[in-house]
Amino acid sequence: MTPAQRRNGGRPGRPGAAKVKVKPATASDWIAGARLRTLPLAIAPVIIGVGAAKVADGAGIWHPVRALLCLAVAVFLQIGVNYANDYSDGIRGTDQFRVGPSRLTGSGRAAPKRVLTVALVFFALGAVAGLVLVLLTQHWWVLIVGAAAIVAAWFYTGGKRPYGYFGLGEVFVFLFFGLVATAGTTYMLAGIVNQEAWFGAVIAGLIACAVLMVNNIRDIGPDKQAGKRTLAVLLGNVASRIVFCVLLLVPFGILAVLALLYPFAWFGMFALLAALPACVITLFAKTPRELVTALQLTSFTGLLVALALGAAYAF
Repeated sequence: MTPAQRRNGGRPGRPGAAKVKVKPATASDWIAGARLRTLPLAIAPVIIGVGAAKVADGAGIWHPVRALLCLAVAVFLQIGVNYANDYSDGIRGTDQFRVGPSRLTGSGRAAPKRVLTVALVFFALGAVAGLVLVLLTQHWWVLIVGAAAIVAAWFYTGGKRPYGYFGLGEVFVFLFFGLVATAGTTYMLAGIVNQEAWFGAVIAGLIACAVLMVNNIRDIGPDKQAGKRTLAVLLGNVASRIVFCVLLLVPFGILAVLALLYPFAWFGMFALLAALPACVITLFAKTPRELVTALQLTSFTGLLVALALGAAYAF
């Protein structure tokens, strides 16, 4: 054991160890911090919701401005929560154990306050887009839902008792990136929420949960060290991989049922070309890099399914 490790209780990489000069974050680092590969989670429910609204709107009227505002709300909140997670995990010291891509705060390449400011800016942009949407539709009560979404985004890893540290991340992801985002889009466009929106919301929510699950499977070891009890940590390595496959494949069963009424939805089955490899990789992965690949395939699956289902509803 080195003297630095003795001063630090025998734990390497903690304060007290030799300091390494860290280069400031570049523009590409900030872009990476937005975690663009997660954006399909925000885009997919809006696509499905727009399609479901077309079914609900008997007059067949399109609302492109409202649809773009719904998309803006979803994307801005997704980016905001990504930066907020970077900030919260970084100041807690959780990210010092991570095995995936380095984070802005945890790596020391960006000041925590700057990362927090960027997160708040994106939350504010989402709030403004939502407010404009409410002004156009006059559905004022939806402001409560929007505020709840921002609060949920922050307390995923923020605050004294973040729910993401107690195995509840998938619950809130299903709720907000599935039910709220999809049904909310349909409601803001058509004024009602039909069964097409609810079925689509379940599909989007389950795939979003699968993305979070495979991400957390990669980090089971580091999260245990950091005291972060994600659902993957609570279930264990083997059970988590099985649950991931269930989350990712059940939506295709729902899609098959919907395809009986909306035949174009069968094209969504082509997404199995990404989903099945993601399942195989996750079941047998030995390295974090393999699980990152599975995450990317899962996000792509969600987008492909949403495009097929949204088009099936709309046309």
